Amino acid sequence: MISIPKDRILILDGAMGTVIQRYGLKEDDYHTGPFENCQKELRGNNECLNLTRPDIIQSIHKEYLEAGADIIETNTFSANRISQSEYGCEDFAGMMAYEGARLAREAADCYMKSTGRKVWVAGSIGPTSKSLSLSPDASDPAYRPYSFEQMQEAYREQAEALLRGGADLILIETCFDALNVKAALAGIQGLIQERLNDGTGILPSPARGRGPALLGEGLWSQQPLLNDDSIPVIISVSVGDRSGRTLTGQTLEAFYTSIRHYPILAFGLNCSLGASEMAPLIEDISKWCSCGISCYPNAGLPNEMGGYDQKPEEMAGQLRELASKGLLNIAGGCCGTTPEHIKAIAAALNGIAPRQATAGTKCTKLTVSGLEAVSIDIEINNFTNIGERTNVAGSRKFARLISEGKYDEALAIAARQIEDGASVIDINMDDAMLDSTKEMERFVRYISNDPSVAKAALMIDSSHWETILAGLKNAQGKCIVNSISLKEGPEEFVRKAKTIKTFGAAMVVMAFDEEGQATTFDRKIEICGRAYKLLTEEAGISPEDIIFDVNILSIGTGIADHSRYAVDFIDAVRWIKANLPGALTSGGVSNLSFAFRGNNAVREAMHSAFLYHAIKAGLDMAIVNPSMLQVYDEIEPELLKCVEDVIFDVDDHATERLIGKAGEMMAAKDSDKDSIAIRSSEIQIPVNERLKNAIVKGRSDNLKSDLTEAMERYRKAVDIIEGPLMEGMETVGRMFGEGKMFLPQVVKSAKIMRDAVDILQPYMESEIKESRTRPRIVIATVKGDVHDIGKNITGIVLNCNGFEVHDLGVMVDRDTILSEAERLGADIIAVSGLITPSLYQMEDICREMAARNMSTPLFIGGATTSAVHTAVKLAPIYNHTYYGPDASAAAVMAKKYVMDPETFEKEEHIRQEELRRLYMKETDKTESPEISRVKYALESYPSCLPCDIPIMEIPASEILPFFDWKMFYAIWGVRYGSHSLEAMELIQLKRDAEDEIAVGNFRIKLGARFFAACNSGDDIILKTDDGQFKIPMLREENGKGRSLCDLVVPEDSGRTSPFGCFAISVSAADAHEEGCCCPACSNKYEDLIGKAVRMTLAEAASLWLDRKIMDDLTAQGACGEKGLKVIKPAAGYSSCPDHTLKKDILHMLEGSAHHAEHDGRCSCCSHEGLGIHLTESCAMTPEASICGMIFIHPEAAYPEIRSLSERQYEDYAGRRGMSEETARRFLGHLLK
Repeated sequence: MISIPKDRILILDGAMGTVIQRYGLKEDDYHTGPFENCQKELRGNNECLNLTRPDIIQSIHKEYLEAGADIIETNTFSANRISQSEYGCEDFAGMMAYEGARLAREAADCYMKSTGRKVWVAGSIGPTSKSLSLSPDASDPAYRPYSFEQMQEAYREQAEALLRGGADLILIETCFDALNVKAALAGIQGLIQERLNDGTGILPSPARGRGPALLGEGLWSQQPLLNDDSIPVIISVSVGDRSGRTLTGQTLEAFYTSIRHYPILAFGLNCSLGASEMAPLIEDISKWCSCGISCYPNAGLPNEMGGYDQKPEEMAGQLRELASKGLLNIAGGCCGTTPEHIKAIAAALNGIAPRQATAGTKCTKLTVSGLEAVSIDIEINNFTNIGERTNVAGSRKFARLISEGKYDEALAIAARQIEDGASVIDINMDDAMLDSTKEMERFVRYISNDPSVAKAALMIDSSHWETILAGLKNAQGKCIVNSISLKEGPEEFVRKAKTIKTFGAAMVVMAFDEEGQATTFDRKIEICGRAYKLLTEEAGISPEDIIFDVNILSIGTGIADHSRYAVDFIDAVRWIKANLPGALTSGGVSNLSFAFRGNNAVREAMHSAFLYHAIKAGLDMAIVNPSMLQVYDEIEPELLKCVEDVIFDVDDHATERLIGKAGEMMAAKDSDKDSIAIRSSEIQIPVNERLKNAIVKGRSDNLKSDLTEAMERYRKAVDIIEGPLMEGMETVGRMFGEGKMFLPQVVKSAKIMRDAVDILQPYMESEIKESRTRPRIVIATVKGDVHDIGKNITGIVLNCNGFEVHDLGVMVDRDTILSEAERLGADIIAVSGLITPSLYQMEDICREMAARNMSTPLFIGGATTSAVHTAVKLAPIYNHTYYGPDASAAAVMAKKYVMDPETFEKEEHIRQEELRRLYMKETDKTESPEISRVKYALESYPSCLPCDIPIMEIPASEILPFFDWKMFYAIWGVRYGSHSLEAMELIQLKRDAEDEIAVGNFRIKLGARFFAACNSGDDIILKTDDGQFKIPMLREENGKGRSLCDLVVPEDSGRTSPFGCFAISVSAADAHEEGCCCPACSNKYEDLIGKAVRMTLAEAASLWLDRKIMDDLTAQGACGEKGLKVIKPAAGYSSCPDHTLKKDILHMLEGSAHHAEHDGRCSCCSHEGLGIHLTESCAMTPEASICGMIFIHPEAAYPEIRSLSERQYEDYAGRRGMSEETARRFLGHLLK
């Protein structure tokens, strides 16, 4: 068995083309010998040199071997018919590949003979310039210049020539399209099969000079390469940018998922990026890759002339840092690297242990992919819904669009399914009036050109084998085939399974054999057991790629033989899970209810109840229309009992009862057929339950009429609020705490509650009575801080948990908070703050509460707060202070306190005491540290200045491409990537945000300015026309001792380097002053949407600025510095935690590079050009504002300044000109 070494990292050679350029070759060096009659210019077609200048190629191989390479690549990157056709040399492609391998083999053998060191030859196969997944013609998404078969044959021919020439393994590199790689692997597998069929596994190998030989020695083994029916292959991907997606848009995990069916030796990255830019991508690969990992980056990023300037030692150091984390098995160089780079890399990595195989996770769960990976794991992602509307048999509209050739409209149906939660979509073109094979090919190609659809995995569904193949040959992701069966016997079954495996697809296996379809439990498990054995033992299929469909058949037909169809399916699923390890289960749910066509309410109830029980038995996925489902708990009880009696065949009269119930419902139906079950059941529900349900479901359809009816029953409006409406809110709060509802649902429920109170307001005004049955909480954002979205969400969640919330708003001073709490008799006070000066305000509140001898608990929350800070800094001042990390936690804490204050406080005090003990222990270790300083080589500092961006309003169209939905969801407290994102409520949340964006109720302003700068000690000195301007910086006291001032050149060098500042604001177009009740300032659901959109737009504008700066640096011909990084630390965050710097930055942006008159204090001020207003605590309004500095350096990184010694605290305050009170206010929280 071939395996990667466990004791060292293997070194791959560097760039062939870079070294060839040193020889200064002319056209005559290429256009000679066999190429004399070629009509096109050949200079640059380096594969020609294998035949015209073999001396140069062998010399380069020798240089790399002497530099320490363990593996040398053949000079055959483009030695295939497709690439060579661009030069008119396609007939020489095989010869180029063979000679390229022969030259490398001779060089390797000669080197091994003279040194005794084992080295290997990797046959290089490039991607060609063609993509099987993307059309080069924008007007025809289905056009491809080459077919899968043509690409496969070109790769097969190249691989065979390489192996004949003496290659030990195949390196498929610089890959940008997983479908191209699948074609290459199919070609290699075809080559293997040819050799196995002749019974030898042997290729002639004249390059070795000893006649017929095995394909070669294994890379890390002495076994023949055809051992285990495989040829060693390394696959290396080239990404389109730092996001880690390929040119076709696929994520790296999705790409790996597409090709992991082949037993590859290593998977990794090359080209496109330098080592430092690749590092985070390699770290990500290590989390899910189960084979070795390779990394051979470029020598940094290209300069303005397309060359590479990174020095060998710098590149080697970056790779060493990556290797030291245990992430690499193979390392080398790509564009711009030379033997000198490889020598430095070999020395730097010597003695470092490689990544161990155990670091990768062996695949035991099914993962499929489109542009993104989709995990089919019921334990993590719950049930997987397969969209069924792209099936011509299941959707008349889809069938019509396909027959009319309206593929764009058909794609919209697919996109809608994905928006509604489908992560896999079923594609079926089987119709008597369609050429299913042609339509499958065309539609799958259309999908590949539409990222909104291509991100989902595809289920290729057909009863025609050629149609299935057409789908597989045009899908870059890992697909699911639906389906194969034993109907044609075991030999054909195994043959098809092996073919599907060649494409890396999973397969649905129907419970169908030579005798027909299985309808009973015994037949289902008999066929599945037999199929599982054939697939795993004869076809070599991994269990996780096997999905059994044990036939969901119609029930409630009145035919006795059909009565156990549903329960037998459920029992068979349970049996498969218990007896066929790793296998999955699926089914087509709509079949179940065919007997009740025309009665959607009954069908929905049947589907929902059946799925509920099937999923509990282990059903992993199903083809189902989400619109044909109800929430199980909301099915009308009598209907649910009738349905479940039929599903479980409880007695002979079950079907009769369901038919009777269906008849009653049909008799009661009105014009809205689809909602008859809801309406007919709700009309019988008492009004108090209807109101409660309206709150829980967030529905307002009949709210006004139900409240009017309730007023006839209840004595007072307040009784309705504190009765059914509050019961509904308490249910919402409980379900939110249990994770059964998501935040957007909670907000929607709160909106219904507010609407109900508004409707009841006229009645309450006449009652003039305020009930005092709910615990009261006073909540506020502290003085000087304007951030309130988190506070507003917390208030909503607390309201839903039965608390009477009094929200005092933002920028509320200490005395107002405490006076209001005492006036209202508050049970709890909760304060929030996002900026660090807010911590000072919280200390002030604690001191005053202690002085007043209060005992009301004070809850602390907000981004700048923490459990440690609360325990160490606040609780010792006021012994009833507690930290709530988020809205849900705050609600749980409040509930616990109200139920049992004594126990709650005792438990919290124990936790806080432990945190204080741990903190003091760590502080003792780091008392009075000696602060180290970072030094960078003078030549590493750039000299060029990017262009200023004057304060301006930026069109939304420029910013929206950078809008990050991950951040938008995070603002709402939703973890991105969780299955909750499939919920309709979150889909609606996104649509509401998209509507807000479409309205365009925002103004995006931005400005950036750059200065020539240097550092003097820990100060940054700006050189301006008006003289010098000093900005003091802080330094880490642990770790690397970094400071932002290190990123500008030292003053004693006599040079300057760039320093910049920037600010961004996104305000509502109709915003008034902070604290008013206009839509921009309210905490209603629709206005919270607007705030979240504006905050996300501010971050998007920051990313836009990153791109502008990098484009500017790249475009400046005079700028020779390469490998530059740009960072933009915001004032007030951990890299520069002094919020008062905002005032200086805003003054600089408006044209003045002088200190504003202050002693470091931040009195309220406005900056009209940017629309930014600073509070006395240096909080910015509008809330969606960013203000910071810009640093440009190859080693640019964010320091983490979390604490300060007394010495540095006093030194900084002195350099900054801060008074003692100001320093304590803005920096006191950092003191150890």
